[in-house]
Amino acid sequence: MKKIALILLLLVVFSSCKSSKRVVTTKSKTEKIDSRSHRSGSNSTNAQADNVVDYALKFDGVRYKYGGTTKKGMDCSGLVVTSFDSENIALPRTTGDLSVTGDWVDLKEVDKGDLLFFATRRNSRDVNHVGIVTSAREGFVEFIHASTSSGVIISNLAEKYWYFAFVQARRVL
Repeated sequence: MKKIALILLLLVVFSSCKSSKRVVTTKSKTEKIDSRSHRSGSNSTNAQADNVVDYALKFDGVRYKYGGTTKKGMDCSGLVVTSFDSENIALPRTTGDLSVTGDWVDLKEVDKGDLLFFATRRNSRDVNHVGIVTSAREGFVEFIHASTSSGVIISNLAEKYWYFAFVQARRVL
């Protein structure tokens, strides 16, 4: 009986931040954009990205709560939606819907404020987790997200777990 309860608990934990729909994305269906031409002349976009990231950082350390959007608890898509809402940018609430919003961006071109999508379930490439890029330079990408095990934290895409779980990046600003 204890084994069954443990297995059920693990299943809930590992599937917590999933989207309501199963979404499989392919890069061939989306358009690649060059972030240098998109961002270079747009100080308001950079300011918006700074503001979104600064707002998200206010939740650093907040515990994970499925469906949460406050300092009492936050889930991954809730962090994204709440942070962008601080700049009056309305985004879909689920990770699956977010994963088809905005423009696809090559990982080498990601910039502060872009969204990173991950497939964290074993043997699946279905997107079920999202984070916001907080810092990006060649070979180095940090992002803030709501982890089921640690709450809202900053991680590095170079970490083996996140590197192999990465599916796509998208730009909504």
